[in-house]
Amino acid sequence: PVPITTAARNFYGATYFFDWIGSVTGVADDLRTCFPDTWRQILSIVYYLILEDRNPLSRFPRWAATHWHPHGEPISSQRSSELFAGITETERQRFFELQGQRRVEKEYLAYDSTSVSSYSKSLRQVRYGNNKDHEPLAQINLALLFDQQSRLPFYYRKLAGNIPDVKTLTKLLADMNTLGYRKIKVVLDRGFYSSANINELYRHHLKFLIGARLSLKLVQTNLDPVRETMRNWTHYSQTYQLYAYSLPITWVYTEERPYKGDTIHENRRLHLHLYYSPDRALEDEKAFNNRLADLQEELLTNQRHAEHEKLYDRYFQVKQTPVRGTIVTAKEEELAKAKRNFGYLALLSNDIKDPIQALETYRRKDLVEKAFDNLKERLNLRRLAVSPEQSLDGKLFVQFVALIYLSYITAKMQEEQLFKDYTLQEVLDEFDVIECFAVPGKQLQVGEITKRQAELYQKFAVRPPASLQ
Repeated sequence: PVPITTAARNFYGATYFFDWIGSVTGVADDLRTCFPDTWRQILSIVYYLILEDRNPLSRFPRWAATHWHPHGEPISSQRSSELFAGITETERQRFFELQGQRRVEKEYLAYDSTSVSSYSKSLRQVRYGNNKDHEPLAQINLALLFDQQSRLPFYYRKLAGNIPDVKTLTKLLADMNTLGYRKIKVVLDRGFYSSANINELYRHHLKFLIGARLSLKLVQTNLDPVRETMRNWTHYSQTYQLYAYSLPITWVYTEERPYKGDTIHENRRLHLHLYYSPDRALEDEKAFNNRLADLQEELLTNQRHAEHEKLYDRYFQVKQTPVRGTIVTAKEEELAKAKRNFGYLALLSNDIKDPIQALETYRRKDLVEKAFDNLKERLNLRRLAVSPEQSLDGKLFVQFVALIYLSYITAKMQEEQLFKDYTLQEVLDEFDVIECFAVPGKQLQVGEITKRQAELYQKFAVRPPASLQ
């Protein structure tokens, strides 16, 4: 606890709440181990980032003047920059290692990446790539790994902005080896699918569940013979309102061995999970028809877009006539081919045999998407303006720690169905107004807590602080 040197009255309830989360997740202990001299300052900035939605760090001293927090002193903009710059790669990796030991090897881990726009051209990994927020700025990519059981993140990595998703997996596997994780299970969306990645996952003896494009030959050759069979009522899930079907298939594993000058070819067991949703099929068809109408209009008005050229060629024949001008005719065969796959989803796993279990596991990876939203919006990471490389690395780390707390709160709110009555901000506001009174030489005293606040603490399995009431 921070020693009391002067009499003060501060907001305390949210700090008490965050202290408890730091204790149960082990985050506070792991920060203390990795950053013995600065862990309190890191936690204070984390608390500020969570409570002061989107506010810049320059306002920290103003916030600190009214809030009880771990460091107990104001942190200036210059000091926070020095703090970020002082966080080393070794310290970060040690933190990932300690957090990972608390979580991995129990459940599937969800892995995904996002792009973060940057105004700074001096950062080494800033490149122009496929910006996922559709912003015309250079970017870095950020990869996140989540434990699906605790629903908490425990690892991230900053990557060059021009590296596609499919290429980032090799780096993840190398990092997992370095951190000593040998038996992880990963969930990946279809952007990570490639033959090389599947072979890498097998080579590292990892269990995986990955989305697969329906256009893949591997999927089509196995889907076509069972299209009718899988849509029998016996394969229908009332819970998820879709048909689910699985079949064992063979993966031809390939590994080049330069030291022996040969290539291994071996058959490996794989499960193909197929799903058909009638509702999704209708949505897909509606979206497809709207897209075709837009493409046709672009052709008829001669307002072609370079990025649509492949789609024009695939779905339309265009003729120019002196009398009737531009005539656009749809390629019926191609349209029918596209419609055949509406409503379908394909997953591949070398571990999960049951299609519903595979679907549930795959859908839980949505928590990574929600985490990216929290990082970009609430934790102010949408655009990077930090210039020195080391300051950016340090700030990313502190924002990542804040994300652990936010993810914990969000997971508990979902578990207790609190989102029906509260937003995340309303929960934080409810706690934040609880005051404490500090008097030198005496124990910290907590102001009145309402019944509603006490019940809210209990929903999070937190014992309310003993108040003066």
